[in-house]
Amino acid sequence: MSHCVEFEDKNVEMAVRKACEELNIPREKLKHDVISYGSTGIFGLVGTKKARIRVTLPVPSPKIDFETTDEEEQSERSYEKPIESVDEQIEKSHDEDRDIHVTDDPMDLGREALQKIIDLITTDATISIEQHSNRIVFNVSGGNSAVLIGKRGQTLEAIQYLVEKIVNKNRKGRVGIHIDVEGYLEKRRMSLQRLAVRMAEKVKSTGKPSAIGQMNAHDRRIVHIALQDDNKVRTQSKGEGFLKKLVIFPKKNFSRKQR
Repeated sequence: MSHCVEFEDKNVEMAVRKACEELNIPREKLKHDVISYGSTGIFGLVGTKKARIRVTLPVPSPKIDFETTDEEEQSERSYEKPIESVDEQIEKSHDEDRDIHVTDDPMDLGREALQKIIDLITTDATISIEQHSNRIVFNVSGGNSAVLIGKRGQTLEAIQYLVEKIVNKNRKGRVGIHIDVEGYLEKRRMSLQRLAVRMAEKVKSTGKPSAIGQMNAHDRRIVHIALQDDNKVRTQSKGEGFLKKLVIFPKKNFSRKQR
């Protein structure tokens, strides 16, 4: 009965190379079947699967009792030694796999994931971290900030979504993740607050609702909060999907005459 051993790595080629090195078998003599070709997932971070192969080890010939000379016995012992070495190497490989430590610290995990993503988009970008009571803030500086932010901050929001998913993938309690690039979010917040106040004044002067089109959830929340204490207008999100309109209505108990 043949003995089979499985190896895995980032792709099939690397798994084959790993098997050849650990089993001390030349590539052309390695007999293997591909179990899985693996998957790179999203940015090589989410949903990755390693390639796996099954290697069939050569079966030593059955022993036959012959009278042998001392030289033949020495030769036979040298032939059997690699087979024992194979088993030892397999066990050692499995022990090494068990010793691999994946960081569980959300700050380290988030930094590592974020750095890998931004390195695929731009160069020379650095990350600083701020720890708050209910969230972790990653501030990105340097590199091509315009590309990292994207139109209306959509690229930045997508990056934050990915990093948050990675950090909380195997975690019981959710950790809030906040990512900013060159202070963009604070500037965006102040700009939206000014827009909200300006639009609210227009609604109060005309008595007619006014809409701000195609906003993501983060931007809509800023406008909602900016106008929540204004007792003369109310806000409401309308539409479906990721981007929605935000409509500012005059309250029914308020009219232009009351002014």
